[in-house]
Amino acid sequence: MDNRCPVHLDTTGRDIHGEAAALRAEGPAVLVGLPGGVCAWSVNSESGIRRLLTDPRVTKSARNHWPAFINGEIPPDWEMISWIAMDNMVTAYGKDHVRLRRLVGKAFTPRRTTAIRPRVVQLTNELLDALAETEPGEVVDLRERFAYPLPARLVADLIGMSEEARAETAKVIDMMVDTTVSPEQAQAVLAGWRGAMAELIAAKRREPGEDITSDLIAARDEDGSRLSEQELTDTIFAILGAGSETTINFFDNAITALLTHPEQRDLVLSGRASWDDVIEETLRAESPLAHLPLRYAVEDIELDGVTIPKGDPILVNYSAVGRDPALHGDDADRFDLTRPDKAHLSFGHGPHYCLGAGVARMVATVGLSSLFERFPGMELAVPRGELRPLPTFIMNGHRSLPVRLTARSSAAPV
Repeated sequence: MDNRCPVHLDTTGRDIHGEAAALRAEGPAVLVGLPGGVCAWSVNSESGIRRLLTDPRVTKSARNHWPAFINGEIPPDWEMISWIAMDNMVTAYGKDHVRLRRLVGKAFTPRRTTAIRPRVVQLTNELLDALAETEPGEVVDLRERFAYPLPARLVADLIGMSEEARAETAKVIDMMVDTTVSPEQAQAVLAGWRGAMAELIAAKRREPGEDITSDLIAARDEDGSRLSEQELTDTIFAILGAGSETTINFFDNAITALLTHPEQRDLVLSGRASWDDVIEETLRAESPLAHLPLRYAVEDIELDGVTIPKGDPILVNYSAVGRDPALHGDDADRFDLTRPDKAHLSFGHGPHYCLGAGVARMVATVGLSSLFERFPGMELAVPRGELRPLPTFIMNGHRSLPVRLTARSSAAPV
């Protein structure tokens, strides 16, 4: 809470990639200003981020390692309070992190990924059937009609949340990633998602089901020391938020990239490139995460000549990783499915690597292949430059994705 910040992140997210490039040019770690006058270190190089993500001297636990939070300098209505107030595997440290990750990991086994694939196909076909009813030439918001509901409805299914409750909670999640919210809105966001999760847990205690929430409740109730009530609440929310928001923006970015690079779309539709190529190149060039808050230095950390002092907060600049010229050369900004090295860190790295990566890749493959099978001739309804970015420096996506659909067939894909 001081005036050391030479750079302030653009809370409106107007130019995620331009900002990332400028920060990378400033150095491997740069002090940046966050809402509320908080300073944090933005780590910007691929090599620095990769090292930091596996460094045991880095934590995500504000309650244990951020002096400003521990000492009460961060107010309860801080604009980003939801990101640090959580008590779950995302913010746990040491043995607590291992314990919670082991419990949640049971929900994301390869067997479970295979088991939910039919549901993914079903949801995809339902959404595509609805899109096929669009009048010729009508403009459709593909983010609202496809990119958003497919992962959001799937994750709600996984945690046992009703569609009505999911739709209501989605508004809270959207506000949580919005970095232009007011302190009053930030408080409402925190109260809103905790209240929604408490209602879900109470319902599942009354009527358990075949879902992750019921599994975690059972694990807690078998041995109360394994999962506290707040850990239970916050862990379920983390699964809902992380499992939906990132995949929504992935779909948004992948579709946009293919529609604005017709030669690349031709490669995949002709079989000269695979959907795996599309997924990995999108994650490299258009990471759905931009600046992910927050980590903290457990002790002084030297990073390529820059010292991050003990207790200082850290942002991982994921939007800078895949486009780092040191890793991908001078054409790192170019979307190219034939690129031999599509290395990225969009699923994280080290102890916090995304447990749902396998599910996300499966959903991405089914969703994208089915969408372009059904509507291979679709096109953007506006120039790419007119797509409005989300109002955030945390996520990378658009407020809407207007397209016109051209159906090849009315039959649902298999």
